[in-house]
Amino acid sequence: MPPAEGKESVIMENAKCKICRRLGVKLFLKGEKCMSPKCPMIKKSYPPGQKSKRRTRRLSEYGQELAEKQKLKNWYNLRERQFRKYVKAVLGKRGKVEDASHLFISKLESRLDNVVFRLGFALSRSQARQLVSHGHFLVNGKPINIRSYSVKKGDIIQISPLSQKKAIFQNLPVLLKNHQPPSWLKLDVKNLKGTVIGLPTLEEVAPPVEISAIFEYYSR
Repeated sequence: MPPAEGKESVIMENAKCKICRRLGVKLFLKGEKCMSPKCPMIKKSYPPGQKSKRRTRRLSEYGQELAEKQKLKNWYNLRERQFRKYVKAVLGKRGKVEDASHLFISKLESRLDNVVFRLGFALSRSQARQLVSHGHFLVNGKPINIRSYSVKKGDIIQISPLSQKKAIFQNLPVLLKNHQPPSWLKLDVKNLKGTVIGLPTLEEVAPPVEISAIFEYYSR
C-alpha cells in the first residue's frame, strides 16, 4: 500500500473509532478490530479530546435525542439524508401500524448491505456497502449493486461466481464455519449464499439505542 494511501486509511480508521468514543457505545464500525483488545473503546472509553477523560457533561433532552440518532445512523453506516428518509417514512405510518419501532428496524435490517454483513460476507457494514456497490452480489440470480435494495422473504443472496474467485472472498468459507446469522437468515456456507426465511425482529436485533428518542428528534 502506498504511504499516502496507508496514512489516509489510518485517519479514516481513527475517525470511526472516535465516533464510538464520542457516543459512548461500541458500534462495531471496524469489524474484527472491534472484537479485539486493540479496540480504542477498551483503552479510551471516554470521549476524544483534551482532558475529556475527566469531563462529565449532562445532555439536554434534545442532546440525548441527537445522540441516539447519531448512534443508530452510524451503526447502520448511513448518511443523514438516507437515515432521515427511513425515519420519515415510518413516522408517516404511526397509528397505522402496530409497532413503529419494529417497522423502522425491519426496514433498516432488510437493506442489502446490512444483509450481506449479517450473513458474514463482510466484516463490517462499511465493507458490505462497498462490496455491494462493486457488484459482487446476486439477488435471486440477478446482479444488484444498490446498497439500499430491500430484500424480502424468500430472496436468495449469493456472491456471484466471478467474484468468488477474487482474493477478498478466498478465505470466506473458513471464516463462515463458526458464523451464526440471525434467525431470519439461512446461510449456505458451501455455496456462499443466504436465504431470507423470515422477518427481522426488534427483539433479536436489539439496537443500542432508544428508538422513541429518535422519533422525537425528527418530530420536532
